[in-house]
Amino acid sequence: MEISLPMSIINEQYKHSAITAKVIQCAMAVHGALGNGFQEVIYQRALEIEMEKNRLQFSREFEMPIYYSDIQIGTRRVDFLVENVVSVELKAFVQLEPVHFAQAINYLEAYNLEIGLLINFGALSLQYKRLTNKKYKP
Repeated sequence: MEISLPMSIINEQYKHSAITAKVIQCAMAVHGALGNGFQEVIYQRALEIEMEKNRLQFSREFEMPIYYSDIQIGTRRVDFLVENVVSVELKAFVQLEPVHFAQAINYLEAYNLEIGLLINFGALSLQYKRLTNKKYKP
């Protein structure tokens, strides 16, 4: 069943707000059904199903190059790349730590993506944070 988004969750002043709102609603559905306590991969598989049901275009475990001084030095897989513009990084910890936020921001900068989501399924209530890459170069 496709999710109908309440207008209050979409804030047009934020870039890609409709996409991030839909991903958050999908994550809420997953967390509501599964609760906390599973490994990250379980939430990743469930979120994949939920996003497919809601007609979001995405790549799971999308391998992206990491550059230093315009030279590719490696790759990293983002949990989801949604609509080719939003990075979604999943966690399953009781509490998010500053290192998790730093990691998600580093990925946005390394991939040169403007918007990302950090979603934590491990807490009693779903935690999510919309992230913006201040170093984004269009």
